Amino acid sequence: MGKFKTFLFYITLFLLIFAFSTTAHNFDFDLWARLIAGMGVIDGGHVLKTDFLSYTPVHTWWDHEWGSGVIFYAVLKLFGAYSLIILQAVMIFLIFFVLSKIVKSRTKCYPYNILFYFFALMSVMYNLNNPIRCHLFSFLFFTIFIYILEKVRNGNNKLLYIIPFITILWNNIHGGVVSGLGLIIMYALGEFLNKKPIKKYVITFTISALALFINPWGYEYIKFLLMANTMHRPDVMEWWGLFSKFHLFKQIPFKIFMFFVLVFESINITKILKHKPKLRETYEKADKVKIIVLCATLFLAIKHVKLLPFFTIAAVAYTYEDFYNLVENITLPNWKNKIVYGMLLFLSIFSLTAKNLSLPIMAETYPIKEVEFIKRNNIKGNILVNFGLGSYVSYKLYPNNLIYMDGRYEEVYYDYMVPLLKKFYLVMPYWNEILEKFPPDCIILENYYPIYNHLKNSDDWKLVYESKVFGVFLPTKHAKDSYIKPTDDINYYKNTLFDTGIKFNR
Repeated sequence: MGKFKTFLFYITLFLLIFAFSTTAHNFDFDLWARLIAGMGVIDGGHVLKTDFLSYTPVHTWWDHEWGSGVIFYAVLKLFGAYSLIILQAVMIFLIFFVLSKIVKSRTKCYPYNILFYFFALMSVMYNLNNPIRCHLFSFLFFTIFIYILEKVRNGNNKLLYIIPFITILWNNIHGGVVSGLGLIIMYALGEFLNKKPIKKYVITFTISALALFINPWGYEYIKFLLMANTMHRPDVMEWWGLFSKFHLFKQIPFKIFMFFVLVFESINITKILKHKPKLRETYEKADKVKIIVLCATLFLAIKHVKLLPFFTIAAVAYTYEDFYNLVENITLPNWKNKIVYGMLLFLSIFSLTAKNLSLPIMAETYPIKEVEFIKRNNIKGNILVNFGLGSYVSYKLYPNNLIYMDGRYEEVYYDYMVPLLKKFYLVMPYWNEILEKFPPDCIILENYYPIYNHLKNSDDWKLVYESKVFGVFLPTKHAKDSYIKPTDDINYYKNTLFDTGIKFNR
């Protein structure tokens, strides 16, 4: 019966994750650049270090996600487009699978309370259900690091030998490797405060930090990695704070989960203080590692919404036992587990069968028709488009068209380029500076920006194609009176979604 319960827990958890992964409306904006990077390695035989997609000044392509691109492109090439969504589900499941193993190793209580994992899953689905993003690897490796370090705390010091090798792999897949090094530091500090030996953590951190030099760029990449992880990104919404004006009424499931974690941790502390009124004795008994990691990840979650999964991971790993101890004495009918599992399985299966599984693509998110319009009418030259959409445009239209910039941001482009773009879109003072410095042959714009109507009423630019959200502008002197319209058949765009003109030869 015990094995069956464990199997039921994992199969229910996977079906939930898979069901939610299929609800994504569109692929992540940066996926296309990742596929190009992976294509360069697999088809071209080398890591791409020089940008060839832009018509603007660029520096060395410091691709801290090149390994992710290789994995994404390999999966796409071997198993087809829908496999990327399956990969997304598998990776999220692995995070929660490892978390369950951490809970089991840390506690003596029953580690498979499906409701706790369900609420934890819901708290991060808003961040994780855009298939597929590179930072998912960092969340997975971060979880694995916690598992290893907890095993080490229980006496299995040999596992520390694995960490530098994982660091090499992690460093070449995603720049979030610094979170792993930070975790080692937190364990060292926590164990120091716990009055435990920390030499093994210091040695492991030192060797792992040196392992960062094993990358395609050598020591210069380390400077970039430090810059990228401390860079201020005021124009990227996912780097804004959890309680910023934009996110104040968003991320509600996470905020609810965070609130309840803080509440039952406060209750747990209160119960401890009742039995041990001496604060010093309470402090001595407290697990400093747990406190430090929870506080650090909570700070990151509040500071940047992109990083909130780190707190959810830490909360499951370190507070599950506290939650379980609070609810274990609540008497409920024996059939309550059957009801809970039945509801969750029904929710998963209904979500998976209620609609035809197909590739997520939305014409309101991507300029799919505008790109097709440019392609069908053989409009060549430089394209100015919002940086979030740049990699999709280049993936679909290179080599006939080059872009101003894309979401590779600090990896390729100079700091002044995003502010120029912002002034243009919002028609701020000197808004046309971008047109003078980097004149485009074509512009793709979202119609909710002020610049859209500004150009629409301009004598210099002509709106030659318009859909619900986007429009294509050409210089008036080059615009023709008639153009071939793109098809409205959404299946055509799904069937050709990953078609590209980019080719690499070994």
